[in-house]
Amino acid sequence: MVKKPTGKNTSGRGQRDLTVKVKTARGRKLSSTRWLQRQLNDPYVQRARKEGYRGRAAFKIMELDDRYRFLVPGARVVDLGCAPGGWIQVAVPRINALGEKSGKKQGRIIGVDLQEVEPIVGAELHQLDFLDEGADEKVKAWLGGKADVVMSDMAASSSGHKQTDHLRIITLCEAAAEFAFDVLDEGGTFVAKVLAGGTEESLQKLLKQKFEKVANVKPPASRADSSEKFVVATGFRG
Repeated sequence: MVKKPTGKNTSGRGQRDLTVKVKTARGRKLSSTRWLQRQLNDPYVQRARKEGYRGRAAFKIMELDDRYRFLVPGARVVDLGCAPGGWIQVAVPRINALGEKSGKKQGRIIGVDLQEVEPIVGAELHQLDFLDEGADEKVKAWLGGKADVVMSDMAASSSGHKQTDHLRIITLCEAAAEFAFDVLDEGGTFVAKVLAGGTEESLQKLLKQKFEKVANVKPPASRADSSEKFVVATGFRG
């Protein structure tokens, strides 16, 4: 059961304790209770609901793009593992996918995921495993050419073992990078989530061979206690 904000005055100055607390429930693990309480009190979760985004991850790509400016009008974008669609929601207006910005080029975005994703106006979504043979050629056909941006917020299924999960997501990120090498146009950008854990060296070396600049960033929307960070590789050498 979720407790309502207490409204209790603890300072004598009219301030209230607005933290939502969650009671443990039969059949619910303590870790699940903690996760639920964190979600209910997360300002980015609350903001996502208020602004109509499909998840707090939308603000991560928003903050990364505000800094590196890769989602520009006219850009051709591929979003790997796009479910539930928060990154695409941010990209659509920024690349002018709906053609609403007069005098600006109209971009295009293709989203692919293993599962079916609820439609998003301005985006073309496909149920596809990007690791399948020929997936890169399908994506380029749907896009009508090569991409300016390949982005990925994918994460492998959690095993509960930190080092194993780190290795899994690095492997997934390396696969996404190899896919990007096949579909990116010269000068393109690759953005992907990774987990810090000590084995990123091979990925960094690979990206530095293919891109002019490689940055590792933890956007403000990433939780402070999370090991996630994002790699932003710009200036694909082709």
